[in-house]
Amino acid sequence: MSYRIIRIDNKPELADKAAVWFHEKWNNPAEMYSESINESMQGEGNLPKWYVVMADEKIVGGAGVIGESSVPDLCAVYVEEEYRGQGIAGKLLDFICDDMKGLGIDKLYLITE
Repeated sequence: MSYRIIRIDNKPELADKAAVWFHEKWNNPAEMYSESINESMQGEGNLPKWYVVMADEKIVGGAGVIGESSVPDLCAVYVEEEYRGQGIAGKLLDFICDDMKGLGIDKLYLITE
């Protein structure tokens, strides 16, 4: 199966679906994700940025980069259980790191629980 990694501000029609998906994975309010995703689509500054991994039309993974450009945090990294063990998380992290380098951000901090 092929996967597509998408930065949500490049495909805004995924914003609501992604906010609900992140809420379901992390049990934080969907509104919190929605606000941050909407902020990323306003194009002001480098952050926040939100990413999803798509298998056809289904979100199977995702992550966000939040905070200030000088101290950016990689957060909410998640891959659906049935899609684990296929290298999706590694590809997602590589994609995000490359994207951040393109925005002039060379270091990310991983938020863990």
